Amino acid sequence: MDKIKVMIVDDHAIVREGLSSILAFEDDIEVVGEAVNGVDAIEAFQKLNPHLVLMDLQMPGMDGVQSIKKIKQINPEVKIIILTVFQDEEYVYEGIKAGARGYLLKDTSPDELVETIRKVNRGESLIEPFLATKVLDKFSELAKHEKPEHNLTPRELQIITLLSEGKSNKELAQDLYISEKTVKTHITHIFEKLNVRDRTEAVMRALKKGIIQI
Repeated sequence: MDKIKVMIVDDHAIVREGLSSILAFEDDIEVVGEAVNGVDAIEAFQKLNPHLVLMDLQMPGMDGVQSIKKIKQINPEVKIIILTVFQDEEYVYEGIKAGARGYLLKDTSPDELVETIRKVNRGESLIEPFLATKVLDKFSELAKHEKPEHNLTPRELQIITLLSEGKSNKELAQDLYISEKTVKTHITHIFEKLNVRDRTEAVMRALKKGIIQI
């Protein structure tokens, strides 16, 4: 089994050591290196080529958002999870806009941290629920000033709107009087048209493009 190679970026040694200790117990995760700031992170990333980066936001010199942008330029496929003490939606938005696929607070449980690493590595996007609401509000506000551009059908528009409300496939089928199989087909088409891989990313992309509003 190939291990998930993780790099930790944080300017506090105690945080880096704590995260390394937690992840050391996982058979499918390996911490391949650490960095103390954004500049150091870029240099280390080029040497270590990890699959996933745990990134602090506020660091001396180059901050986390700038570092995320540069790392994604080097390797667009790398997965990045922001791990921070800040709950400011502006930080959340900027981090996701830069390319992060997950956002967790530093007081999250070890189990949740590990599970998030696994899910994001598989290609999912994960944000803590109360932060996700703020991010969606931010994208919705921005969407009001953008001209909608899409090729979604009326039915697909209905479905992406309901997805933004957190509806399950079963609930979508009941609301639209169609089968769950048909719902899944429509969602697959939505993912293809918006060039996304999961529901969270689809809703965010739709909001950003002004396709839907909350």
